[in-house]
Amino acid sequence: MTRDEFLALALQNSVNAAIIDELDRLALPDAWLVSGCLVQTVWNVLTGRPIDYGIADYDVFYFDRDTSWEAEDEVIRTLHARLAHLDAKIEVRNQARVHLWYPTKHGLPYPPLRSSSEGIDRFLTQNTQIGIRRASDGYEVYAPHGFDDVAALIARPNPGPNFSVANYAAKAARWKALWPEITVIAAQ
Repeated sequence: MTRDEFLALALQNSVNAAIIDELDRLALPDAWLVSGCLVQTVWNVLTGRPIDYGIADYDVFYFDRDTSWEAEDEVIRTLHARLAHLDAKIEVRNQARVHLWYPTKHGLPYPPLRSSSEGIDRFLTQNTQIGIRRASDGYEVYAPHGFDDVAALIARPNPGPNFSVANYAAKAARWKALWPEITVIAAQ
């Protein structure tokens, strides 16, 4: 699967397209729509399911050096208000402040990030290490592992610094129940 093929399939989900457009209008720094909502949309198209089947939430990353909770909360409230008509669960996170709460929530170290793409790089699965945002010539797609696993319906672990076998197993089990066609690569 090429970048353009992936993009065309992911944008068939009008919620994905609307979020990306709103992120562009808000001009949040280093903002991306990321992860499962993109991959799962493509899986749904490839397997003939409803476009939003199985999508639990839509993840938005941005990177603002203001790491206060108040600043992030303002962005969350603004984006939720602007996108309330979508009736979708949207999770917004400033990647500059993840290291402040992640160790307490997940019990794993999380070194500070320098960009949103570094946050994408730390996803639990390689197949979801994808982000899309508007660019002057259309769209920018960040996908360090490409699109072969997405096209082949493969869930593959990303053994990074914050990898959890238990979290991966739970995520893979949920996906396998929803998309029995996928192949889950076991964590080593």
